[in-house]
Amino acid sequence: VNGMEIYSMKIDSKVTSRFAHNVITSRAVNRGNVSKEVFFDVELPKTAFITNFSMTIDGVTYPGTIKEKEAAKKQYEKAVSRGQTAGLVKASGRKTEKFTVSVNIKAASKVTFELTYEELLKRQFGKYEMFIKVKPKQLVRDFEIEVDIFEPQGITELEAEGTFITNELQNTIKKTFSGKKGHISFKPTLDQQRTCASCSESVLDGDFTVRYDVKRTTPDNLQIVNGYFVHFFAPTNLPKLSKNIIFVLDTSGSMYGREIEQTKEALLKILDDIKEDDFFNIILFESEISTWKETLIKATPENLDEARKFVRQISAEGLTNLHGGLMRGIDILNAAHEENLVPKRSASIIIMLTDGQPNVGVSNTQEIEKAVKKAIDGRYTLYNLGFGSGVDYGFLERMALENKGLARRIYPDSDAALQLQGFYDEVSNPMLIDVELNYPENEISDLTTNSFKHFYDGSEIVVAGRFVDSNQNHLSVDVRGEGAHDALLYTTQQGAEQTAQAFQEQQYIFGEYIERLWAYLTIEQLLEKRITATGEEKENLTAQALALSLMYKFVTPLTSMVVTKPDENENEEGIADKPTEGIDIFRIPGMCVIYTKLHLIAKLISIKLSFITKSYGQTLYHTHASPPTWYTSVDGDPHFIISVPQKKDAICFNINENPGMILNLINDPVTGITVNGELIGDKRANSDAKIQNSYFGKLGIANKHLDVKLTVTPEMITIQNGDEKTGFTWLDSVTLQQAGLTLIINRKKNLVLSMGSGASFVVVLHQVWKKHPLHQDFLGLYTLNSDKLSEQTHGLLGQFFQPIDFTILEIHPGSDPKKPDATMIVKNNELTVTRGWQKDYRRDPTHGVDIPCWFVHDNGAGLIDGAHTDYIVSSLF
Repeated sequence: VNGMEIYSMKIDSKVTSRFAHNVITSRAVNRGNVSKEVFFDVELPKTAFITNFSMTIDGVTYPGTIKEKEAAKKQYEKAVSRGQTAGLVKASGRKTEKFTVSVNIKAASKVTFELTYEELLKRQFGKYEMFIKVKPKQLVRDFEIEVDIFEPQGITELEAEGTFITNELQNTIKKTFSGKKGHISFKPTLDQQRTCASCSESVLDGDFTVRYDVKRTTPDNLQIVNGYFVHFFAPTNLPKLSKNIIFVLDTSGSMYGREIEQTKEALLKILDDIKEDDFFNIILFESEISTWKETLIKATPENLDEARKFVRQISAEGLTNLHGGLMRGIDILNAAHEENLVPKRSASIIIMLTDGQPNVGVSNTQEIEKAVKKAIDGRYTLYNLGFGSGVDYGFLERMALENKGLARRIYPDSDAALQLQGFYDEVSNPMLIDVELNYPENEISDLTTNSFKHFYDGSEIVVAGRFVDSNQNHLSVDVRGEGAHDALLYTTQQGAEQTAQAFQEQQYIFGEYIERLWAYLTIEQLLEKRITATGEEKENLTAQALALSLMYKFVTPLTSMVVTKPDENENEEGIADKPTEGIDIFRIPGMCVIYTKLHLIAKLISIKLSFITKSYGQTLYHTHASPPTWYTSVDGDPHFIISVPQKKDAICFNINENPGMILNLINDPVTGITVNGELIGDKRANSDAKIQNSYFGKLGIANKHLDVKLTVTPEMITIQNGDEKTGFTWLDSVTLQQAGLTLIINRKKNLVLSMGSGASFVVVLHQVWKKHPLHQDFLGLYTLNSDKLSEQTHGLLGQFFQPIDFTILEIHPGSDPKKPDATMIVKNNELTVTRGWQKDYRRDPTHGVDIPCWFVHDNGAGLIDGAHTDYIVSSLF
């Protein structure tokens, strides 16, 4: 076209255990004698994450780099201020997003575009479906789609079809499968691509879809590779559960015309599919609320006929009392359960359809969300269908997710009735309720969602996780769920032999596929949880999802890809964002997600880093000299340990203060280093204890001269340099260096921070059993090389960085026969002290090492300068 020839286009898909890795490669040449602009645009599934993009022009490669959205947004805004469009990804259809990039290339020059994206294929109606949009816009000499599938369970069926496939093209789809491997190729010649024998237009324009399923000799399948596992659960031949379904329909004036007619058409078809064992009712809302019946009704042929008459006479008028309609539906379900009108073993579902926003009755969406969540109380699943573009999709999605359902957009086209019916078909056959897959807590460190309200026929539940020990090669899982007649209860196991066999098949599969599947699923679920979260919880979810998105290089709603172009292109950079449903992508192409408070910057730190490494499993402690024997620390229920090397002994004390209090631990006005810690308590008061436990739940370490602040919690490590922030989780193994600062994170163990003067700090992570009735995760702080701080250093710990001396007199029995008391002379004070032990957790965060010390009572009174309350500060920094 216009002198630009696309001479090759290849779409290469590798699917391993439902996880698809797709690479689209397009090659073009400028056949003209002047520079020309060439466009690369492809449409991707909305469910996919872009992971890589590059352009290679005359042998020089221009890669895309994935950054935190905020960092990329600044570049985007620069491009906008120059009057150039920088948004590269736009929502383009019901199931797709369009990725577009253009570049000027010189006469006779060649360009290669390569785009990689990944997704987990979902099972629906008994098949996995992979969808590829085909639209080269010109005849391509070398066009090919190649799909390789590897499924350890074995493949039972494989099909491929294209909306553009003519009879002649049908034979060009080559399909083979046997055992665990399947292959599809589609390679039409130039002539086969033509719309007619003499035409230069391409017939290739539409959807190419691959569907397959796997062998199921058992209800589930476990796979373990390289320290990660995935568990697929899809039992077959179960008896169907009866369901109790309430349709809550918007019949306000805005639904008048085609919308209400399509809704009625869909509902009539749905009534044809309702089973006789099911119970149902229909609620209509406009300004007023009306119901077909006052209670749930059994779906007998007579009742269904009556319901059809009711549906046919539905009309649209009035305002939108969404709250009233939903609450009436919930009340009817509640009454049916309380009065035992419905079977105990049955699935209760609410499907709500609206085309607008609440504007009468309770119209505040937050109040509606709160009321609906309280009324449903986890017992039923709520599905919200948003008809057209007038809905507040964010509100519908939050409300559905809070009530174990999901939201779906219904597009106001001629097939809207089919869309509604298609959604009902997905949820019309519940087989199990309250499904739980339980894994040994002490073996698994990071698990995706493992409890599910409903399991529907033809679908699949997927759980993935990371092992504590990356060498583990076996797993035992307890599965339970409630079926139509009785409970489903069994234990499934994967042994070392099966795992070894999976390893032998590595040559057929791409890289760390289970690890990437786990990351994809974890990010997807964190982003989903983030929709309903607020405040600090939302910040933590955002930070975790962002850290994983950056680590695994996924373009998600929190990250963007910056595409750099050659110098001669006016628009040097473009931004590829992940559009999110429910936001007008076209109006703000570069800013698809706006989130609260926490902006974690992916540039990492503005001072250029010399390196960042990611490593798995191994500790990075060896990069430091072994820690000196003597140090000061605070750990546990804040237990302060003060080393006194010349005595080869130690002094310790506790600070008993309320959760939420922030204590100044170190403050050095010369080096500009301060360390503060915020206390947390147990989950609830311990009635047996006189003094309640308290621990450090958050540490703030700052260096004024470097303008660096490090915030550490048991969930996150955030480093801020000026206005820029970077977030890591304790799941990362990271080494980060820059001028005056080294940060090493040893995954799930500790972090080592060295700043400026050479003083180092070790923060130890203490993780307790998540379901522990009392305790929660906390932190310990150890200082190394504290002599590198100035003599003016103070704080609860800092005041002891200068040598301290003491004398012990009159050792005598104390109240505990194993712990003698003594008189200590220290700082000209005479104190009664007790011999005891405190734990040093640097080397062994779980059990610690006992350090003998003299314990000073009463919050260190007489040992510390002033009173302990003098060290309470108002904020972490």
